[in-house]
Amino acid sequence: MKKRLLLLAVLVHTVTLVFAQTPTKFNIKGIAIDSGNAVMPFATVMLLQPKDSTLVNFGRTDENGAFEFKNVKKANYILKISFVGYIPFQIDVKPVDGAVNDLGQLKLKPIAKELMEVVVKTARAPLNIKGDTIEYNAASFKVPPGSSVEDLLRKLPGVQIDQDGNIKAQGQDVKKVTVDGKSFFGNDPKAATKNLPADAITKIQIFNDKSEQAKATGVDDGKKEKTVNLELKDDFKKGGFGKVTAALGTDERAELKGNYNRFDTKQQFSVLGLGNNINQTGISRDDFQDFRGSQANNWGDEADFGFSSGVRFFYDNDTEESISIPVGGRNFQGFSENYAGGANYNYDTKKTKFSSNYYYNQTQQLVSKKSERENFLSNNNSFKTDEDSYQNRISRNHRVSLRFEQQIDSLNTLVLIGNGRMGDGTTKFNSLQEIYRNGSTTKSNQTTINNFNEFNSTAIALIGLYRHKFKKKGRNFAASVTYNYNISDGEASQSSVNELFGAPVGSIPANINQINFTNSPRNLVKSSLLFVEPLSKKFFSETFYNFSLRRDAVDRNVQTTDGIRIDSLSNYYNNDFMFNRFGTNVRYNHKGVNISFGLAAQHFHFDGNFARSKNATDVQHISRDIFAWIPASSINIDLKNNRYLWADYTKEVSEPAIKDLQPIIDNSNTLYIRVGNPNLLPMSTHRAFVGYNMFNPGSFTNMFFNLNYGYNINQVIYNQTVDPVTLVTTAMPTNISGGQNLGSYLGFGFPLKKTKSTLNLNAGTNISKNLIYINNVLNTTRNNNYNFGFRLDLTPSDKFTFYANGNFGITNTKYSINTTQNQQIFNHTLGAEMNIALPAGIYFSSNLNYRISKNERFGFNQHIPILYASMYKILGKAKKAEIRLSGYDLLKKNIGINQYAYQNFVSTEQTQTLSRYFMLSFTYNMRGVSAKMRRQGWF
Repeated sequence: MKKRLLLLAVLVHTVTLVFAQTPTKFNIKGIAIDSGNAVMPFATVMLLQPKDSTLVNFGRTDENGAFEFKNVKKANYILKISFVGYIPFQIDVKPVDGAVNDLGQLKLKPIAKELMEVVVKTARAPLNIKGDTIEYNAASFKVPPGSSVEDLLRKLPGVQIDQDGNIKAQGQDVKKVTVDGKSFFGNDPKAATKNLPADAITKIQIFNDKSEQAKATGVDDGKKEKTVNLELKDDFKKGGFGKVTAALGTDERAELKGNYNRFDTKQQFSVLGLGNNINQTGISRDDFQDFRGSQANNWGDEADFGFSSGVRFFYDNDTEESISIPVGGRNFQGFSENYAGGANYNYDTKKTKFSSNYYYNQTQQLVSKKSERENFLSNNNSFKTDEDSYQNRISRNHRVSLRFEQQIDSLNTLVLIGNGRMGDGTTKFNSLQEIYRNGSTTKSNQTTINNFNEFNSTAIALIGLYRHKFKKKGRNFAASVTYNYNISDGEASQSSVNELFGAPVGSIPANINQINFTNSPRNLVKSSLLFVEPLSKKFFSETFYNFSLRRDAVDRNVQTTDGIRIDSLSNYYNNDFMFNRFGTNVRYNHKGVNISFGLAAQHFHFDGNFARSKNATDVQHISRDIFAWIPASSINIDLKNNRYLWADYTKEVSEPAIKDLQPIIDNSNTLYIRVGNPNLLPMSTHRAFVGYNMFNPGSFTNMFFNLNYGYNINQVIYNQTVDPVTLVTTAMPTNISGGQNLGSYLGFGFPLKKTKSTLNLNAGTNISKNLIYINNVLNTTRNNNYNFGFRLDLTPSDKFTFYANGNFGITNTKYSINTTQNQQIFNHTLGAEMNIALPAGIYFSSNLNYRISKNERFGFNQHIPILYASMYKILGKAKKAEIRLSGYDLLKKNIGINQYAYQNFVSTEQTQTLSRYFMLSFTYNMRGVSAKMRRQGWF
């Protein structure tokens, strides 16, 4: 036995010596120098596999031109070094006996004309780092045939895409994606990433772009916008390419979608379309807003000069809809049938730029919902509302957008912008509401609602911009004129039956049957002037003037079903709102330090007329003048080496919404009566913001931090009066000061192993103080929200990828008037996505989304796992076709759950939505574009 133990010990010692003498990993190091033997700091260094040039590791040289790859697996490699203005250096690296392979000094030669061919042949490095710009060679990052640009971006080091398609690069949100430097279906990043094929792309460039105003004036304002540019392969600029998909499934599910693109050096043309009944509401999350008929607050017209603080226009979300073109993609609650289609055309030369697009979408959405809401009153009283509701909404929208830019000469530029929208639809809404007092199981009230609405809306925005650069460098002038027109028409029939138990008859109306006719036109004319004067090489003044005149009218005619006018609910209202602002801003800009301080004088003039009808003689007139000083300051510091620090302070003034100013009674919900208030004042908000961003292109480590604070003066809130007998709530908008919000965010990302795995961590807090009067008693609601999240990207090979993410949210809510109802809400989500390449051109993918919602105070605890999986095969020698079998919600657990607490209530909603089904789909990629095609035109 002792001999066996001795022999075993000898064998273990021998094996240990063998492994110690022949390590499986080693280090590779060297020094990059130029032809004059000077060291080359911050050159890009890459380690590639010889067989297919797959990127194994990468980094940058330090200040002394030195680099080192540690603990590299012993194998043959290609080492490539690139630097702007030099021929890329390439050398074969083989394993050595020792632990370190010192390559010594590696000399790069400057580019000469006669060496350009050599450069072209050797420049296809997987990535190049030039300052704050990273350029990826798309061919070096393998994705399955038929993949979209979104799939390609997932493979790039330093880039993350969440389950909704939102893009982060170097730790920051990507604001814009362009194709060959041109916009694609507007400015939403998802338009290109979801609709263009990965194999059409030769390069991806990620960089910090300047703001539009900085580009126009030539004066850097220090603001950066993370941008991705997709550069097309030459072959895809000489013909058409696209994709079409048809699918059929169980439960009569079906989908048809496709896109076609035709690009060249000057022109881009794309069309796309879809039809489905699987809750894909178009190609945008903005389509969801169309269900509610909402209006985007700002149209991004680039026509308001001066610092961004000052007046903000908020429009009535009940009567208006978005003028922007939707472009994302997402499942929503309920059941929807959707049709959409659009076209995009761009023409771009050095002097003339023209872009246009048209988009149509139609959606029918069915929503069946159960909700529970508890309202807290003073003296520890409360009441609970249980509601079963059903909504059937049909929405149709046309959108068109045009932009023309002409460089008249080297000093003058003219820009013309037009946006238009037409929409119509119908909504049928049925609801049963039951109210219980103080936790009782006996009903206090019951209301049955049956409403039907028809609506039409039209919106037009026309903008003219003129920019002039003087011969003196830095001196600029710009002028803009804008005209907006919006009109909404609606007819709503309202029927409700009210029952009040244990209270005198007549306490509330037993039945309501009425028809509401509403016409709401709006006109807005505004203009801006900007003059930039260089005070010295480092200082600039920016003087601006803003003017706007908005005229609104609302004609609301409420009748009984017999056609008799109800004067108490009818109303005519018109309003003129004039705004003038004059200010100046002094900016210091030198060596990456950008500091500005500005002050503006702002004047509001408000004229309003109110009457029961348009032809009434008893008109109530309101006239009001409000003056305010608007300060603004900002600091943006480029700390070099891709580190940025910034801080801002602004004061914003926003006018009340039209629906809040109208002195009318809205009884569309007989248990919640809304009354307007024509005496509302504009709201002022003081905002402070500080942030820091860092990205190390050598290690691909990034960090992003921000802290923000807001304080509201004359905030518009809805004071509530609850009738103690009927529990009917009457809400009136009122001004109040003291609402606050404090938020913070920290994001940190780093590669666990370069090109193979990346981990991103984030944490955030949001602490808010909300004020509201309940039966004339001030209630202060404090919401303390804490979030922690992570994302793990594993891309070890082109045959397997795995993405995991999680977000853990806790909200503590405290009420001042009813502390017994204080509560803690948990909302957690976990997600995972896996893709596997199997033999014979077969691929498997799956996606799991696990949601946890918990509120112990009300005994609410929901765990909802949603699992999706698909198996697909690539067909044909050209790999143009795909057949796919997909299963959605395989565990049959999908149900829409929402819970939240705000002001004086807590609410929980459960919505029926699309559950388990299977689909078989066929996709054909129109990729057969030959490099031999030499067409000068398109047709």
